[in-house]
Amino acid sequence: MKERFLMCAPRHFEVAYVINPWMEGNIARGSKPAAAAQWQGLSALLRRYAEVDCIDGEPGVPDLVFTANAGLVLERRVLLAAFRHAERRPEEAYFSRWFSSHGFEVLTLPRGVYFEGAGDALFDRRLPILWMGHGHRTDEAAAAVIARLFDVDVVPLRLVNPRFYHLDTCLCPLEGGALLYYPDAFDRASQDRIAALVPPALRIAVDAADAADFACNAVNCGRHVIMNRASDALAATLSAHGYELHQTGLSEFMKAGGSAKCLTLKLSEPRLSEVPLPVAADALP
Repeated sequence: MKERFLMCAPRHFEVAYVINPWMEGNIARGSKPAAAAQWQGLSALLRRYAEVDCIDGEPGVPDLVFTANAGLVLERRVLLAAFRHAERRPEEAYFSRWFSSHGFEVLTLPRGVYFEGAGDALFDRRLPILWMGHGHRTDEAAAAVIARLFDVDVVPLRLVNPRFYHLDTCLCPLEGGALLYYPDAFDRASQDRIAALVPPALRIAVDAADAADFACNAVNCGRHVIMNRASDALAATLSAHGYELHQTGLSEFMKAGGSAKCLTLKLSEPRLSEVPLPVAADALP
């Protein structure tokens, strides 16, 4: 069965306010035709390997296009996002309505606990754990709530660089157990936590240049990895680990602080109960 993702066409997308460093200087400087073409390119590429559902865009909520932030999905349940910034809170009602109408059980957080969905919560593909970023958008207190609601071990990671304000901008678990990440986005304790759980052969650390190109903000579908851009060195490393890299330009969305992963939400998220073998284990360095 193919994996499923949720996307939102950028009919109403624009940089209309500043809530992260990427947006600074980019208000009203985007190109709607370019954004539409780039989104279509990503959508068409993803549809080769997965099914794509779409939520309708709405006027006045330009960041609705970043569906990764809608919530955290596991099986047929979703924990709805509770956005920190007032500019994004209207999205919650639209996402809640979509999930309810498509057969998901919608869960919510206690009042006053901020959580920005799969932008800050990513299931590992080897271990039955959830990586959760906090420090900029999501509250650390959300970890205990998620652990209780989903009966999952949550590993908190503190984000310290404001340019990497969501976990999915600097960390991407890959099918088979490899972990693509930018170490400098995390505090030392979080770097140590990653190192303790992920063996060196499965850690793919990107440099500052690849991180700035949002290489970690990637969509993983089986052995396919889709991202904005990768250096030759990173492309070679991914190939050595058994992944097929697909690059598709998303510069219009980077003006708002998002890229491939931000523009998608995995809907077919299974519960991982066993530890699978790494992809192409004999090819690992």
